[in-house]
Amino acid sequence: MAAHTKRANVTQYRSKATPMPHPMQLFEITPAEVDRIVSVFYARIRRHPELGPIFAAHIAEGDWPAHEAKIAQFWRSAILKEGGYAGNPMRVHMSTPDVMPRHFTPWLALFDEVLSAQLSPDAAKAFSALAHRIGRGLRVGLEQVRAPKDAPPILR
Repeated sequence: MAAHTKRANVTQYRSKATPMPHPMQLFEITPAEVDRIVSVFYARIRRHPELGPIFAAHIAEGDWPAHEAKIAQFWRSAILKEGGYAGNPMRVHMSTPDVMPRHFTPWLALFDEVLSAQLSPDAAKAFSALAHRIGRGLRVGLEQVRAPKDAPPILR
């Protein structure tokens, strides 16, 4: 009985000092790392010759902190299973006519650069795979919505 109580106390102490990851967490990454990835990425986006002007047309200079917080919450919800993200990325991208399917290639390349520079190789690879899967879905969704009405469906 004493050993069981001791083990329970150690587990309780550990969970208070270092929160255990959600059992459905996709890979090892901390909330602070997600926040840093988003911050570094959007700093680079703002300087990007093709993507920067598109973002600047939709996000005022003073609105970047709120945008970054929302996107970081998206990634923390997707990866860490925190929940709390309220949004519809597909609807946002579809309602933004200057975002084109071709923009996802440089977006993902830039994101991969940031991941490689900021994370361990394993975490960068896992995060990249998720970002590419989401990016593919958004790109195909845009292609489908913007295709001529009589065009065949896109089946990628």
